[in-house]
Amino acid sequence: MTYIAKPSMHHPSLSTNKVGYTRRDYEGRISTLCAGCGHDSISAAIVQACWEMDIEPHRVAKLSGIGCSSKTPDYFLGASHGFNTVHGRMPSVLTGANLANRDLLYLGVSGDGDSASIGLGQFANAMRRSVRMTYIVENNGVYGLTKGQFSATADRGSKSKKGIVNNDSPIDLVGLALQLGATYVARSFSGDKEQLVPLIKGAIGHGGAAFIDVISPCVTFNNHGGSTKSYDYVRQHNEAVSRIDFIPQHSEITTAYAPGELIEVRQHDGSYLRLRKLDASYDPTNRYAALSYINEHQDRGEVVTGLLYLDPLASDLHEALNTCAEPLNSLGVAELCPGADALAKINASLR
Repeated sequence: MTYIAKPSMHHPSLSTNKVGYTRRDYEGRISTLCAGCGHDSISAAIVQACWEMDIEPHRVAKLSGIGCSSKTPDYFLGASHGFNTVHGRMPSVLTGANLANRDLLYLGVSGDGDSASIGLGQFANAMRRSVRMTYIVENNGVYGLTKGQFSATADRGSKSKKGIVNNDSPIDLVGLALQLGATYVARSFSGDKEQLVPLIKGAIGHGGAAFIDVISPCVTFNNHGGSTKSYDYVRQHNEAVSRIDFIPQHSEITTAYAPGELIEVRQHDGSYLRLRKLDASYDPTNRYAALSYINEHQDRGEVVTGLLYLDPLASDLHEALNTCAEPLNSLGVAELCPGADALAKINASLR
C-alpha cells in the first residue's frame, strides 16, 4: 500500500501546549478510510484530547485488533508506541504490556466486530480485571473491511445493503461493560466532538478500566433502516442502493446539542439517527441505575450518550495483584530472581 506522507514542516505560529507540542505533533498518517467515515472524527477527537491534556506522545501505547477501526491508530499519535494485534486479541496483549510497563498510558481501539464477536471474551476479561486503559469501540454495526455483513451489535430487523434481514439480537457493549465491572462507562457519537473530547480526556485520566462506545456512521455499507449505529432505526424500508462498490464523497457528520435534549441527526442517505444526551442532573455513580436508565430509553427508541457510569474510587489490576511501583520491565536479575531463601518463604506461605 502506498502512503501519502504529511508535510513535516509546521507553521511557526502554531500554538503549543504546556509540554511544547503543537496539535499537528499528535497526528499520524493520512487516513485511507472512506470520505466521511465517523472513525476519522474519533481520531481527531483523540488528537484533540491528548493535546489539551499536555500528554507527551511517547508516553502513550496504542493497540488495536483487526477491522476498519483497528486501522485508525495509524492516523493519530504517530510518535507514540503502537501494536496491531490479531483479530479480537487486543485486550490480552494490552494487559500484558500494561503489567510489564505501568508508566505508559494505554489506549485500546477496537470495533464492534473486533470486540463483540471474536473478541468478546477478551473484552469481558479486560473489563472485569479492571485493566487501566482507555478502551474505545468505534461502533458502526457492520464489518466494513469485508463488505458490510452484520456485526454482533447490529439491531434485530435491520436490513443489509443486499436486503438481508438481521434476525439476531444485538449485543450492547455498554450494558456488558457495566455488568462486568468497568469503572468508567460512556457512549457518544463520532460527530459530537464537543461531547466526545471531554469523555476521552476523562477516560485517559481514570484509574481503572474506562470504556467508551462511540456510534460511528459507516457511509458505505450501513445505509439501511433499523440501525441505531448510523441510521434511523424507525425507517420503514431501505433506500435503493447500487451494487457496485462506488464510494461517494461525503462531508463529515457533526452535531451539537444541549444536555437532556433529544436530537435527530440527518445521515448521508436522508435517514435520521436519534440521540439523547444525558441531563446535567443525571447521577453517574450508580451502576444499576445506569443500566435501568439505558434500558428505559432504549425501549423508547433512543440512544443515550454521555458519561453513563463512574466509580471515583476505582482501582486497577496492578493494585489487585500487589505489583511493585517500579515497572516490571525495568527490574534487574537481582529483583526478579531474589534467590532460594525468598523462594522457600513463598512456597512455605502456600502450604
